[in-house]
Parts: sequence; C-alpha cells; structure tokens
Amino acid sequence: MKVQCDKKGILKASEIIKDGGIAVYPTDTVYGIGCNPYLRESVDKIYRIKNRERRKPLPLLAYSVEKAEEIVSFDEKTRKVIKKFWPGALTVLLKANDQGLKESLGIGGRIAIRIPNSKCTLNLLQKVGFLVGTSANISGEKPFTDPRDCPAGLVDFEIFVDGGAIKSKGESTIIEVTDDKVRIIREGAISKEEILAI
Repeated sequence: MKVQCDKKGILKASEIIKDGGIAVYPTDTVYGIGCNPYLRESVDKIYRIKNRERRKPLPLLAYSVEKAEEIVSFDEKTRKVIKKFWPGALTVLLKANDQGLKESLGIGGRIAIRIPNSKCTLNLLQKVGFLVGTSANISGEKPFTDPRDCPAGLVDFEIFVDGGAIKSKGESTIIEVTDDKVRIIREGAISKEEILAI
C-alpha cells in the first residue's frame, strides 16, 4: 500500500506500525524502513527484509530530546553536540536504559538514536513514539532518495509513505562520546570537522 505524506497517510501508517507492520518512509537523509521497536517479531522482519546481519543493531528515531530521554542517558558533551545538529543528520550512540527495548532489539548497553529533520518523519513519530530508523535497502546496496528508485528486491513491507524525492547530502554521521571525547564511527552528511569543532 502506498500513501502520501499527508495527515491521512501518516495516520494510516501509524496505525499499521502500531499493529506490528513494516513501513518505508522518507527522512531528511534517505528513505528508511522501520517498525515499532518494542515488537520483536517486527524487528526480526526488518532484519529478514534487509538481509541484515543480526550483529548489526538497528538505530532508532525519536521526535524530541525529551522523548529520547525516556530510553537513553545523555552526557553533557553529547548534549552540546546534539544542540547544534538535532534535528538533523547526526546519529548518536547512547547508553540504553529501557529494558524492554534492549530485549526487543537484541542489544547490549547502547542504542543508536537521532531526531530527523523531516516534517513528514516527525509527524509520524509524534503518533508512534519511536521508530526503527534504518535505510530502506538490502544490506550492502545503496539507499535511495527518490521513491521511484525503491529496489524491486525490497519486499514484504506493509506500507510506503511517499514524501517525494529527498534533497540529501548523504546518510547520517554516527558518533559516540566516551570520557568527554567524540569518536566518529561513520562520517556522513555532517563532517568530522564540524563535529570536532564543538
């Protein structure tokens, strides 16, 4: 099922996600594929659809810092960095403090999380709370920014939220802060220099 990224489409997508369905949706970087992160069966299905290795944890999207604080702990250095780059193309590895999520996602101590700078995604997140936020592609293949480029091999999702073509500088940059020092795990749309300048 394909819907537009309008009030009606977002409502339909949110209902499907809450019921355990898988959604493809636009973000500010690339099209993502996600589900309710608290539902283990839905999380397992994302891994199957993407042919992704289980040892690679799935990142999450949140609507706000306040919402993110329900599941992760922020240190002061991280707060300074996210104040500049959230909402935006920055994913941060943070200490997880939600036991339910640890179990459903099959993770240890840390969760990768970000707040996307996309009105469509944020409207969806307002209705569902949290969302698995991995790129909508088969592992090892390139993500897409135009809905017309959705790969034929990407199947078994319940709904596609069409937000049109995304103007993107690439995937999100991933960082981790340890002992007040920033480590760049993946350099993406935000450069290493921009982050280390903070």
